[in-house]
Amino acid sequence: MKEITPQEVQQRLADKQPIHLIDVRETEEVESGKIPGVTHIPLGLLEFKLQDLDKATHYIMVCRSGGRSGRAVQLLEDHGYHATNLVGGMMAWDGEIE
Repeated sequence: MKEITPQEVQQRLADKQPIHLIDVRETEEVESGKIPGVTHIPLGLLEFKLQDLDKATHYIMVCRSGGRSGRAVQLLEDHGYHATNLVGGMMAWDGEIE
């Protein structure tokens, strides 16, 4: 499974690189803070939302600690999508939140 550090994501955001983040936490968790510009799709709904995603786009998956986002990466890869897991999830994120 591909992984990316929070610092690498923060650098890409600072450099204004196109980035596609999907937060797979539950709604209550996202309400406590999320990375600006992230798309929220709870892990339990991700399989039902695959048709809304583009197989040509690379996604970075985010959760609280990296476990659920790891499962999300596996799900996407199993269906032919490109995805990377944010190591440590929001617990490791020290960048901007909204």
